[in-house]
Amino acid sequence: MNKRDTTLSKIDYLLEQSFKLRVNNLEDSVKLATEALGLSEKILDNKYIGKSLNMLSLYSMIRGNGNEALSFAERAIQCFESLDDDRGVADAKYSIAGIHYKTNNYHLGMIYLIDALVIYQKYDDWHNQSRTQKSLGTIYEILGDENNASEAYRIAIETAKKCQNKNLESNVYNPMSGILLKKGKPGEAMEIIKKSIALKQETKDDRGLAFAIYGRGKVYSYNKKYDEASADYLTALSIHEKYNDVFGIGMTKHKLAQLYLEIGEKEKAKIILKEVVAFGERYNLSRTKFKASHLLYEIYSKENNHKKALKYLESYLIEKDASVNSQTVKVIENYERISKMKYQQQEENLKREKEAIVIKKKQAEETANMRQSFLSAMSHEIRTPLNAVTSIISMLKERADADEQKLLTSLQFSSKNLMRIINDILDFSKLDSDKMELEMHSTNFEELINNIRETYLGMALEKGIELNIQIDVALSKFYMLDETKLFQILGNLVSNAIKYTNKGFVCIDIELISSIGNKDTISFSIKDTGVGIAKQEQARLFDSFYIPSTISTRNNGGTGLGLAIVKKIVELYGSSVLLTSEKGIGSTFQFELVLQRSKAIVQIDQKQTNQLKGKTAILAEDNEVNALVMGQLLKKWGVKINRVKNGQDAIEIAKKEKVDFILMDIHMPELNGFDAAKQIRGSVNENQHTPIYALTADVTAVNNDDYLAYFDGFLWKPLQIDRLFDTLVNNKKGD
Repeated sequence: MNKRDTTLSKIDYLLEQSFKLRVNNLEDSVKLATEALGLSEKILDNKYIGKSLNMLSLYSMIRGNGNEALSFAERAIQCFESLDDDRGVADAKYSIAGIHYKTNNYHLGMIYLIDALVIYQKYDDWHNQSRTQKSLGTIYEILGDENNASEAYRIAIETAKKCQNKNLESNVYNPMSGILLKKGKPGEAMEIIKKSIALKQETKDDRGLAFAIYGRGKVYSYNKKYDEASADYLTALSIHEKYNDVFGIGMTKHKLAQLYLEIGEKEKAKIILKEVVAFGERYNLSRTKFKASHLLYEIYSKENNHKKALKYLESYLIEKDASVNSQTVKVIENYERISKMKYQQQEENLKREKEAIVIKKKQAEETANMRQSFLSAMSHEIRTPLNAVTSIISMLKERADADEQKLLTSLQFSSKNLMRIINDILDFSKLDSDKMELEMHSTNFEELINNIRETYLGMALEKGIELNIQIDVALSKFYMLDETKLFQILGNLVSNAIKYTNKGFVCIDIELISSIGNKDTISFSIKDTGVGIAKQEQARLFDSFYIPSTISTRNNGGTGLGLAIVKKIVELYGSSVLLTSEKGIGSTFQFELVLQRSKAIVQIDQKQTNQLKGKTAILAEDNEVNALVMGQLLKKWGVKINRVKNGQDAIEIAKKEKVDFILMDIHMPELNGFDAAKQIRGSVNENQHTPIYALTADVTAVNNDDYLAYFDGFLWKPLQIDRLFDTLVNNKKGD
C-alpha cells in the first residue's frame, strides 16, 4: 500500500470514529474530524476535504456556532461541485438547512432541504431521505401545517425502516407524539414516545434520548402529572447541557417555565424565561426568544406591571418582525432554486428508461406539492403578524394627534412596503400559473403617488440624489385601480432607478394623455440619470431572474424578480412597458394605463357605524394578537362576538347560537377553517346559510376549488378596515 492509500485509510478511520463518538463525546468527535480535514488538505483530496467539512459543520451546529457551521458547509459544497459529486453537495445542503431552521430561518431551511431531497431520491438513498423528511416535518409543524408535517413524518419512518435504521425511526416518533398531543390523544402520544425511548436506549443514542425524554415530559405535563414532567424535563436538560445542544436547552427550559406557571411557581418561571430570552439572544434563536418574551409579557400583564409587560411585548414584536424581514429577503434571494428544480428533474428524466421516467414524474409532483405547501405556509406565517401591525396602526390613528398621525402614517407605509416585498414572491408564483387578477377599488390617486415618494425618499437622500414628482393638474383625484399592484409597479421602478443612480435625479412624471367618457388614459414615466443599460441587454431585462452583467455588482445587484413582475402586472392592465436607455446617461421606463375616474372614498369614521350595532358574529381565530385586534374593532362597531380558537369549536357554537355572520381563519389547530365551513354548510343547524367569510394571510387559499363554495368571500390579512366594514354592512363578496 502506497503512502497516499495509507493516508486515505487513516482518514476513513478518523471520520468513522468521529461519527460514532458524536453521540456521547462531541469534543473528541471534533478533534478527530479536524485531524481528518488536515490530512485531507495535505494530500489535496477534495472528496475527503468535503466529507470532513460536512462533519465539522454538523458538530458546530450542535454546539450553537451557526456562522462557523455555515462556513464549513459552504466550503464543502465547493469541494463536491469541483468533483461533480451531487450526493456530497446534497449532504452539505442538508447541513446548511439544519443551520438555518434551527436558528429559525425555517423558510430558507426548507429550500435547502428540498434541494437535497431531490438528489437523495435520485439515488434511492433511504437513510438521507428519512433524515430530510423528518426535518421537513419539523418545519411544517413550526409553521402550523400539521397535515404536511404528519405526511413528512410518515415517509420518514417508512424510509428509515427501508434502511433498517432504528435511530432514524425513533427520531421521528418524538415530533409525532407532539402532534398527537395537539389532537388531544395523550394515550397514543405516550405509547409512541415510550417506543422512541426504548429504541434510543437500545441504540445508546444519549443525545437523542434527551429529546425522547423531553417528549415524555410533555405528555406527563398534558396529563397534569407535574412531578413526573418536571423530572423528565430536568433529565433532558442535563443531557442537552452536557453536549451544549443549544436548540435542546432553549426548548426544554421554555417548557419547564410553562410547567412552573401551571403549578403556581411564578417566580421560578420568570427566572427561567429571562434565561431563555438571554440564551436566544446569545445563539440567535429568535423563535425561542420571542416565545419566552411573549410568556413574560402575559405574566406581567396579569400582575398589572405595565412597564415590564410593555418591555417584553415590544421585545416579542421586534423579534418577530426581524425574523419576518430577514427570512423574506433570504427567500427572495433563493427563490430561483425552487423555480429551477422542476427543470432539473425533467432533464434527469431524459437520461432514464421508461420505468425511471415514471418514478421521476412522481418525484416532480411531490416537489411541486412541497413548493405549494411552502408558499402557503410562508404566506400565512409572514402575513399574519402584519395583519396585527396594520390593524393596530389604523386603530391608533383614530385617536392620535397631528404629530402622532405623521409618525403613524410613516409606520403604516413602512409596513405596506414590507408587504410589497412579500407580494413580489407570492405574486411571482401566481403570475407563473396565470392566477393573478386585478382588485379594483376607488383610490386617492394623488395620495398614493405621494406615499410612494415618501416611501423611497429616504433611500434617495442617502445617495444624495433628488426624487421628484410631476403630476398633471388635469388628473382626477380619485380613480378605480388596484392600489397594491400599482404600488408594486411604481415601487419596483423607482427603487431600481435610485439603486442604479449615483448622482443627479429620479423623476416620476404622470401626465393625462386623453379622456373619453369617465375614463382617462394616463402616461407614467420613471426617468433617472443613472448608469443606463447596454443595448444588447435591454431585450432580456424583463425576464425572470435576469440581472444585466454590466450593472450587477455587490452594491446594486438585485434578484431579477422586480421587472418581471412589473411587466406582468402592466399587462394585466392591458398595457406594456417601454424602455429607453443609453449606457452612462440614464434610463426611462414608460407605460400607459386607462383608468376610470371614481368618487371620493368615504372613510369609516364618516359612515353610520351604528349599521352594525346589535349584530352578532362567531370569530374563529387562534392567534391571540389578531383576535384581540379584531375583537376591539368589532366591539367599536357594536358587534357582539363569540370567539373560538379552532374550527371544531366554531362548529359547536354554530349549532347552538344563531349569528349574523361567521369570520373564519383558515389555518387553525384541531380543525382548519376549510373543513369547519364545509361542516357548517353541510349539516342542518342554526347557521347553515349564515354568511361565512374566510380570514386568511395565505394567498394560496383561494386556489382550493373544493372549498370555495362554502365561503361568501375571502378577507385578506393584513385586513383593510374599510373593506371589512363594507363587507359586513352590505354582505358583499370579500375580495
